[in-house]
Amino acid sequence: MKRIPLFLCILIASFTSSVAQQENWKQIFRSLDDDSLKVTATFTIDAYAHRVANQTQEAAAFAKRLNSAIKNAKTFYAKEYLISLAGVLGSDLSVPVLSKLLSDEQWCGPASRALATIRSSAAIAALNAKLNTAQGTSQRTIAAALQYVHYQLPSSTGVDKPLIGLVNMQDPRFLLKFQEDMQKAMDPVERRRLLNKLEMVTSFPALMVASHYLDDPALKHQAAAIVTRMALRQPALRGRAPRSVLEKAKPLIRGTDSIALNKLLTGYLKALPYDNGWESMFNGRDLSGWKGLVGNPITRAKMSEEELLNAEAVANAQMQNDWIVDNGLLVFTGHGENLCTRKKYRDFEMVVDWKITAKGDAGIYLRGSPQVQIWDTSRRESGAQVGSGGLYNNQKNPSKPLMVADNPIGEWNTFHIIMKGDKVTVFLNGQKVTDETVLENYWDRTLPIFTEEQIELQAHGTYVAYRNLYIRELNPPQIAQLSAQEKKEGFEHLFDGANLDKWIGNKEGYAVEDGAIVTYPGRGKGNLFTREQYSDFEYRFEFQLTPGANNGLGIRTPTEGDAAYVGMELQILDNDAPVYEKLKPYQYHGSVYGVIPAKRGYLLTTGEWNTQTVIAKGSRITVTLNGQVILDGDIQAASVNGTADGQKHPGLLNTSGHIGFLGHGDVVRFKNIRIRKL
Repeated sequence: MKRIPLFLCILIASFTSSVAQQENWKQIFRSLDDDSLKVTATFTIDAYAHRVANQTQEAAAFAKRLNSAIKNAKTFYAKEYLISLAGVLGSDLSVPVLSKLLSDEQWCGPASRALATIRSSAAIAALNAKLNTAQGTSQRTIAAALQYVHYQLPSSTGVDKPLIGLVNMQDPRFLLKFQEDMQKAMDPVERRRLLNKLEMVTSFPALMVASHYLDDPALKHQAAAIVTRMALRQPALRGRAPRSVLEKAKPLIRGTDSIALNKLLTGYLKALPYDNGWESMFNGRDLSGWKGLVGNPITRAKMSEEELLNAEAVANAQMQNDWIVDNGLLVFTGHGENLCTRKKYRDFEMVVDWKITAKGDAGIYLRGSPQVQIWDTSRRESGAQVGSGGLYNNQKNPSKPLMVADNPIGEWNTFHIIMKGDKVTVFLNGQKVTDETVLENYWDRTLPIFTEEQIELQAHGTYVAYRNLYIRELNPPQIAQLSAQEKKEGFEHLFDGANLDKWIGNKEGYAVEDGAIVTYPGRGKGNLFTREQYSDFEYRFEFQLTPGANNGLGIRTPTEGDAAYVGMELQILDNDAPVYEKLKPYQYHGSVYGVIPAKRGYLLTTGEWNTQTVIAKGSRITVTLNGQVILDGDIQAASVNGTADGQKHPGLLNTSGHIGFLGHGDVVRFKNIRIRKL
């Protein structure tokens, strides 16, 4: 065999559409069977696989080439390597080829591991199917692969302390020192060394600090890999702040482990909840999410809506002069009023860095009430020698911190504040300085602290700067309630956030979490159906999509068979995902699948909760999405000359049946499900 020069191999691997590419790739794959060429060929194939891993069309084309190469491989080295690479690439296109190898005792092990690495519903189904007929060593090998697939990291549920979001927070002083060192470091090599050191910290704040370097041309690829590995070590992580970081990092991942990291991150993002998690309070660019101060909670409550809006307009105009964004920092200029969150909070967990100058005095109001104290400890005339982090305005309950934990003036400090009910816990630079202390109502000491109010950054006449402001609400999931009108109209809850008592089917793949039904790909088998059957009805629910998510609402369907044909399926789909750009009109969200297309353009941004109503009355189906009717059609009239997809849909004739959620291997959430019979 003619030897292939290394530079030519790399050049060939850079092709993406050449006609000569097919023969060139055949030559490279054949080189795996030659002991003198296999190392060069392996490096070449690896380089190309890592390059196309994030490119959908190229990755699919390469998966097809791998399938062919697996069939034609002559040596054990070549075949085992190609099987392993097919698993790492993670394409369902390789599942049929790998499935056939499960019947070969020699290749059952590598094929099982590859399918377990792919971890898709098709790959899991292939392993389950073969498990039922395999024997001996092959059966044990497949069972071990399935055990690996279904392994779950230990859950954080049941933890009684409200530190769930800060998994292994470690010492926040390390993060403060790291940021200081990075600001001083000019040498790119030193900055890379420091960033590698940061990866040793496993916490949400560390992940967010690392994310700052995703915009640095010299560090972005390193930072992308680091934040990904940080997240994978934190199964309890949740919220829009970490999700936005990881979505930004995903296309930046490079290096020899990029395929594996991308694959793991894809699965992690599918399961990462949007709700009840960490949110950013400050974007580093402007004052979005903040407003000026109007009165106090009691005086604001006495204002009419018009009076409050007018007063806020004046306060917001003044706020622009009092608070500024300076080089990514939120800074009080030294004159003016408090800065307030537009949103009101109940129970929450908050982290924030702050810095003051000599004789500084500031604080953070919780639920509109003063305050977690910030001040210069040298101000002995004011009693500041006790340190920051106490509840300064308490009279009956402790007001002083348990210890002095402040860093020197001019250096950054970190607060970790937890408020549950009327009790506040404060960590300052990793030291607990306030321990579940009742916060008193400064505005009316005969009343307990307000159950819900804004958070305020106090303006007290001296410079103060803030950065890295994040918050996580700790409100328990609320059981959904029927409105008075719904009760009058005869609605009942099928799911109110508590349990699945009115449902049958796959209760492993559909779990109750945070007041919602969450689909988990790979868990259990089948779909989830209502226990009762329905004929004519009005069905209301809320749903939350993840990027690229695909599900369906089966109506008037039996529990066996494909509901899109033996019943009816109304699509539940992330229409904006690039993977769906070439679908037929009858396949988009809200459509009666294969029969009647729905209008597009009314889904909310991915991660927001959509509201939908489905009315089935005789042969007429009406779907309303977020207040807009997107489908109103007659299924009999639409199929009188054949259905739009040309397939048989006998289920269109059903007069009654179950209602069900039809999973397609993606994470989707549903809540507040109610129905009335018509």
